[in-house]
Amino acid sequence: QVQLVESGGGLVQPGGSLKLSCEASGITLEYVAVGWFRQSPGKEREGVSCLRSTNTNTYYSDSVNGRFTTSRDTAKNMVYLLMNNLKPEDTAIYYCATAPDCVVTTGRRLGRYPFGSWGQGTQVTVSS
Repeated sequence: QVQLVESGGGLVQPGGSLKLSCEASGITLEYVAVGWFRQSPGKEREGVSCLRSTNTNTYYSDSVNGRFTTSRDTAKNMVYLLMNNLKPEDTAIYYCATAPDCVVTTGRRLGRYPFGSWGQGTQVTVSS
């Protein structure tokens, strides 16, 4: 049984940084794509990054490109999302999820349908 657990969320001031972690059991993250999504009240769940098993062509949404970085630690079977220069609009619950591969749809949006396993989410709040 696949289980994903996110951690590292919290309250941070604008311009600050946070590093989210996604710990997995029942699956080896090295061999799958791992996406990070976020959802704020009243909005659709949005894909912000996707790290392929090949570690090439990593996807970042336009809203986070240049500020967020995703990486993998194969020894610990974990994936991270380093978030720099955080903005109030980054406030959301952040989820990690696994899929066979990242699929980028029309308009450069990360497709949700390939992702079969999801964590419970971690809250990120950016506020002064």
